[in-house]
Amino acid sequence: MTDDRFGRTGTGEVERQTTICRMIDCKGVGLHGGERVRAVLRPAPAGTGIVFRRIDLDGAEVPARYDRVADTGFATTLEGAPGVRVRTVEHLMAALWGCGVDNLFVDLDGSEVPAMDGSAEPFVFLVECVGLRTLDAARETIRVLRPVEVCEGGARIALLPDDGASLRFEIAFDHPAIGAQTLEFAPVNGAFRREIARARTFGFESQISALRARGLAKGGSLDTAVVVGESGVLNDGGLRFADEFVRHKVLDCLGDLYLAGARVVARVEAVRAGHTLNNRVLRALFADPANWRLETDDRTPRPAVA
Repeated sequence: MTDDRFGRTGTGEVERQTTICRMIDCKGVGLHGGERVRAVLRPAPAGTGIVFRRIDLDGAEVPARYDRVADTGFATTLEGAPGVRVRTVEHLMAALWGCGVDNLFVDLDGSEVPAMDGSAEPFVFLVECVGLRTLDAARETIRVLRPVEVCEGGARIALLPDDGASLRFEIAFDHPAIGAQTLEFAPVNGAFRREIARARTFGFESQISALRARGLAKGGSLDTAVVVGESGVLNDGGLRFADEFVRHKVLDCLGDLYLAGARVVARVEAVRAGHTLNNRVLRALFADPANWRLETDDRTPRPAVA
């Protein structure tokens, strides 16, 4: 059973690490590279964390860690050995956070995670199909002890000490289809699955040519993203939520923060933040050991999809 705060068990038992029960795969195009990619999710032992493996490069490993982030331009890109990169990891990472997956190998035959429909929902579906297996090791969480904040221009993100975990996100775009949007989110009773996972990445029709000239958005389409034209959303069926744009920003933020290596217990407040600030706030958090504490006990919170 779970309580109303953050997917905590009511048994008093120590939370255990998880992995998936068996292998499962998917195929799709990379959002930016446009290449066809197969992703295979495989169970991993306790203590592994999330590890990407480039099977097209002899299985070269790329740990899903904040200090392996090499680029944050329009997506989060990780790098293992020099030149061994995995691009656009944030949607999958958000799904793994939301499903409570601690340990996983993600085998890719290309340089980018498949975009699928531009949301985290297809990855949540994969995890739900195979289920979770509990491992014989206690789950760890990262508790924020002191406020940590980074700002740039009019953008800001802060991690604030809190008994549980919650997030407030504000965005503002000079386009009538988006405008200003704010979302308060707390991961209780399957809220991630209902409220966040289906929110798709988005882009503007007017920027597509320029992005593709820079080698970006080659896999972007109405099947992999919400496209905003001059007169509004171009996708058949419109939006999945009236405020889908800010919901996707929350999704990105959760995925980026899961690169901490464990769930971060904090109040997150973000204004117009993106991948760059999401990574910078983790680097600021871990720059001083007094900012945080690693916890492993029966108070450890975890998100739940069910």
